[in-house]
Amino acid sequence: MLRIVTVFLIFILGTNSSFAQQRFMPRDRQEITMSFAPLVKRTAPAVVNVYAKTIEKQRAQGGPFDDPIFRQLFGLGNDYGPPRERVANSLGSGVIVDPSGIIVTNNHVIKNGTDIRVALADKREFQAKIILADERTDLAVLKIDVKDENLPSLTMGNSDDLEVGDLVLAIGDPFGVGQTVTSGIVSALARNSVGASDYQFFIQTDAAINPGNSGGALVNMRGELIGINTAIVTRSGGSVGIGFSIPSNMVQTVVNSAAKGTKIVRPWMGGSFQDVSQDIADSLGFARPEGALIVDLHPQSPLAKAGLQRGDVVVALDGKLIENAQEFSYFVATAKLGDRKLVEYRRGPLTRQASIKMIAAPETIQRALTRITGQTPLAGLVVANLSPAVADEVSLPAEATGVVVLDVQQGPAQQFFQKGDIILEVNGEAIDTVETLRKSLQQQAGRRWQVAFMRGGRKAYLRLG
Repeated sequence: MLRIVTVFLIFILGTNSSFAQQRFMPRDRQEITMSFAPLVKRTAPAVVNVYAKTIEKQRAQGGPFDDPIFRQLFGLGNDYGPPRERVANSLGSGVIVDPSGIIVTNNHVIKNGTDIRVALADKREFQAKIILADERTDLAVLKIDVKDENLPSLTMGNSDDLEVGDLVLAIGDPFGVGQTVTSGIVSALARNSVGASDYQFFIQTDAAINPGNSGGALVNMRGELIGINTAIVTRSGGSVGIGFSIPSNMVQTVVNSAAKGTKIVRPWMGGSFQDVSQDIADSLGFARPEGALIVDLHPQSPLAKAGLQRGDVVVALDGKLIENAQEFSYFVATAKLGDRKLVEYRRGPLTRQASIKMIAAPETIQRALTRITGQTPLAGLVVANLSPAVADEVSLPAEATGVVVLDVQQGPAQQFFQKGDIILEVNGEAIDTVETLRKSLQQQAGRRWQVAFMRGGRKAYLRLG
């Protein structure tokens, strides 16, 4: 199965510091005829196939339920009618990152899977269970039971050491034809317009990647995992030499959380940031566009507590230059909670520094997780009070307040709402907490409804009856 971005998607990744010191061009015919075979023999056994079966429920076609006038007359939604089940299968790749049977793949490969199986390079198959699935990074960690056996595995390389031009291999199972190895170079770093995850920071490669490669390995010349292949850009559905990988440093943070048996809690900066355009750079007196411009800061943001303010531009984190807002988000997300980082920022003509502690987003109000039931168009929603912690989980601005949709389960709400919507009003009554929403729904039960909600920064209305 393959991610689609404008067209299609798949992936590639980076290199290690000691390897970076050994780069050289071929110097004679003998070096030109060198083979990747020893490297492939060492790394390929750690790349597996991942099969996921999903049961999809669909309304049966035909009969009066297909008639929109019939549904309107009887007040029926689009999910009414005799349901039928459809079995959907997805195929992807995965990488063994621990000999005990810990495997990393893409979340979109196994999402909603009811039966997940892993086929090793030696053709053995195992039932897999999901240890952790992270939609924001499009990564998932699986576990297979191999008793006391030690499986071939790949060690993580440092993707921050990667440079454009480094040689890489992509290993996966394109189109289900069997394990395939392709070679190429790192074409670009820090790509941020891919749309395959919340963290727009990908490694681009020209190594051929095709559908089925999702979740496969991108390795450097030392045999280290430097990326998980995630997306390709293509008009034909096949490889055109533009593939993207999730950097191994991001993969490592997800694997570490899975090993601890905890959900992923990332460092929080508590603000909104944007890229510095040429116009902004000119107005600030910058020599060129660079850095992450602070648009807003939450009062409890560690940046605000360290003295940074709206209008400052973050230009470096622990000595790493920050080119744009996405890069800043990535470096923060791959940091460890509790660490201190040196932030360098520009305010007017001055460059300043501040020590920032990596903290988790605070839970300033109890989330009061609630599932809405009853005769209401909101039935099926799972809602919570917004705090910086909840806002961070659903990728909303840190300063967002009110009641947010965390999940949409079976019910009328499936037709109208989605995760991340903020409920603003019900029949003219302002909604500021889950308790206010609950009371409002009890008092205003009836056939007429008007619900105001926020989606993607825009206010929308639902009117029924």
